[in-house]
Amino acid sequence: MGASGEKDGSSVPDEVWEEFLRTSADGAGDAPKEPSAADREAAGRPRGGRAEPVPWRAHTPPRRRSRKGWYVAGFAASLVLLAVALDPGGLIAGSGDGDRAGKPLVQETGRPEQAPPAEPGGRPTLDEPFRGSPAAHWANGTAGIHVPAARATGWMTKADVERALARSRDFLAASGLDPAVLRGARPEKAIALMNPHQKDVTAYVTTSLRAPDEEHDPLLLFSRFDPAQARPVGDVVKTRGRISYREGRRGALEVSADVTYVYPVAPAGGGDEVVRVIVRRETVMSWDDPSKVITEEGTFSLLSYKTDMTNGGCGGATGYFRPEFGGGGSAGAGGGGGEEVDPYDRTGPIDETRTGCGTATRA
Repeated sequence: MGASGEKDGSSVPDEVWEEFLRTSADGAGDAPKEPSAADREAAGRPRGGRAEPVPWRAHTPPRRRSRKGWYVAGFAASLVLLAVALDPGGLIAGSGDGDRAGKPLVQETGRPEQAPPAEPGGRPTLDEPFRGSPAAHWANGTAGIHVPAARATGWMTKADVERALARSRDFLAASGLDPAVLRGARPEKAIALMNPHQKDVTAYVTTSLRAPDEEHDPLLLFSRFDPAQARPVGDVVKTRGRISYREGRRGALEVSADVTYVYPVAPAGGGDEVVRVIVRRETVMSWDDPSKVITEEGTFSLLSYKTDMTNGGCGGATGYFRPEFGGGGSAGAGGGGGEEVDPYDRTGPIDETRTGCGTATRA
């Protein structure tokens, strides 16, 4: 996932540069050779001036991977769709074990080795919307997104990297935590951070927000609820995840984010039933060198995304999460008729092979 390639304006093909970076890290391999003018012409690479932003290289027509869910006999059975903790007192990476005293987990600085254990406590309520969920021990909002220390990388100084990491976290907040967006508003702040010259992404975002369908679903990038169908419970969204970075194509700063969001919601028309929608996103952003790539200051090019959603609806694309209310206990734990998945398990990457509706073991 993601992209890497040319360095310092070189026209070395991406796959050659990637191999050189990989082998040189192990102390082996020769530097890639500069191709001839004929080779450059054949490859269609620019030989001067600034290049177009890298296309959404990992983007494929998105498949709707949604699974609706039910509460059954005191535990949540829901369906999953298919892309850290900044604890000021935390010193080590969380292992997935919850703090039984109710204190937030220490920050997640790497992939955990195990999923969080079962959480006692019963069903969620309006007063305790995270009861019975591992997210009860997660941090709130952006405090749950770990940002690593900055170091000079690619075309950026240490201070530049620090700003880019902060803006990357700003995008995660604007796309997944903004209260107005959660209530159905257009994600203007998030869009403002995206390179407007990246034509395929701009077209995708515009179409998905104007006329969402199976091939253009804004939920792959933005979290939104239909205000006529669901309302957020309280002002807290629990999060857990992390940001990492490396040097990318043409010396860009390539930032990867892997964050899980837990949203408690209730029916829009009133009532005290609470369900949780769980969304995990893996996003790769490229902060390009403006001397080499056509971009706007303070914006990134989107390289790839993966999204996994639980309990947000299993029908056609509407542009909004549409959680199911009304119980549904009679459906049984296997009501989705599909593969069982734990939406809190962050031990591996998002599984893109899962399609259609399946059953989550808990929500």
